[in-house]
Amino acid sequence: MTADSETMDVYGRMAGDYAAMVHRERNDRHLDAFVRSLPARASVLDLGCGPGRAAARMARSGLQVDAWDASPEMAALARERFGLNVRVATFDALDTDAAYDGIYANFSLLHAPRSEMPEHLNRIATALTARGLFHIGLKTGVGEKRDSLGRFYAYYEESELAGLLETAGFEILSRATGTEAGLDGVAAPWIVMRARKVD
Repeated sequence: MTADSETMDVYGRMAGDYAAMVHRERNDRHLDAFVRSLPARASVLDLGCGPGRAAARMARSGLQVDAWDASPEMAALARERFGLNVRVATFDALDTDAAYDGIYANFSLLHAPRSEMPEHLNRIATALTARGLFHIGLKTGVGEKRDSLGRFYAYYEESELAGLLETAGFEILSRATGTEAGLDGVAAPWIVMRARKVD
């Protein structure tokens, strides 16, 4: 898989604006819950780290963090602002076995086509250790479309996402929903789930 070029162009042009937006968002309860659920010095992957704020917070908490993003511009920001060693990579580059105690994919997998989601979730499950934790955030809705900036989005209803996670071998531990405006300024509904890999 190659990252959607139009989506990557938007993030390349607007990396600074996106970083400023996520910096203003101070509600870290889902990230904090993810961190608290992991053992000390656990190995984690921030899959789609953007400008690096969450990865840096996890590292400061004592976790051993790998950070990946498909956007070279986002990776450069994360390196510059937080000193992170970010790998520029797409989701399908994840090909390791039992390497991570946790994987954090916060509003990143929503840029993958719906047809590819089952395989991405299988890769994530394989990359997790036994009973490893997975955090996923997506926008809720139906189908696929581009926003006013040109970014590609795939949408899921809550029950559909739950079914995909369970099929991939996860037990859902928590879920939360809300509505928030994104980079395009449009308020959109979202869902966050934390799940555990089933033995």
